[in-house]
Amino acid sequence: MKAIAIKTAGDPDVLQLQEIPTPKIKNSTEILIRLKAAGINPIDTKLRQRGTFYPEQMPAILGCDGSGIVEAVGSQVQRFKVGDEVYFCAGGLGKQGTGNYAEYTVVEEYLVARKPVSLSFAEAATAPLVLLTAWESLYDRALLESGQKVLIHAGAGGVGHVAIQLAKLKGARVCTTVGSPDKERLARQFGADYPIFYKQTDFIQAVLDWTDGNGVDVAFDTVGGKVFFDTCQAVKVYGDVVTILEPDAKIGNLKEARNRNLRISLELMLTPAVKGLVDAQKHQTKILEQCSRWLDEGKLKIHLSQSFPLIDAVKAHKLIETGSTTGKIALIID
Repeated sequence: MKAIAIKTAGDPDVLQLQEIPTPKIKNSTEILIRLKAAGINPIDTKLRQRGTFYPEQMPAILGCDGSGIVEAVGSQVQRFKVGDEVYFCAGGLGKQGTGNYAEYTVVEEYLVARKPVSLSFAEAATAPLVLLTAWESLYDRALLESGQKVLIHAGAGGVGHVAIQLAKLKGARVCTTVGSPDKERLARQFGADYPIFYKQTDFIQAVLDWTDGNGVDVAFDTVGGKVFFDTCQAVKVYGDVVTILEPDAKIGNLKEARNRNLRISLELMLTPAVKGLVDAQKHQTKILEQCSRWLDEGKLKIHLSQSFPLIDAVKAHKLIETGSTTGKIALIID
């Protein structure tokens, strides 16, 4: 089969079109999927730059997110049959025989959910990782409740635009940081109550003004760096801060967070895959199944900003590394 793979870590040009043996079902609970699209996420670019979780297993196919059609099933597969349309977040961390920048992949049944009927393959392929990240951050980590006020950073981004929608579905009010009028319009489309132009406005003061000086109940940091530490000043006493980046002690300190008695949560939706936590992975599949229903009911939307053919993976990586994209980017596999 054709695949985009890397033989060594490096810049986007290490992504090369290669001919690789088509993976085969080895376990009775596995599914062979003919991929129609793959989502591109920042984790893909980081693994390409720094090396994968399995550096001894090269070449490696990247891409955690995928969608496609069931081509074959193992003898004990019960939930799917040949011809079913599916989407999932599995593989792509460098382990041999996995990854979705390819024509085929083999995935365990418990990692797979039915593709939302209302979404194209490209849209569906970009959804799983960001849906799981936003869900776990807001619902599982912060325990978001109806009526609470939430700050979501980068509301027009891949994680941010679904986080806004999930927060609204829970009955929360949402403020979000944006960098341009176009991104403000996009954030409002997804339900943001108060977009904040962070380049012109001190977002801390804007949040405090919006909350009568109290701060938000929950803050969701998708940016990291200094933004994480600044965000602690915009959260109410005994509030929650969830970040998807590792806080850097060289940039700031947690004194303000400690004074406010904040609960700080670190979110990495890849932990179940990296640690081999099957029950946690099954929980993630149930999340995708619920999100699939909401997507088909029109309660959730995925903003696909751009698609590239598989052969143009280098262009797609260069684009996402600009840090200025909105929504999601997909690779189309024909």
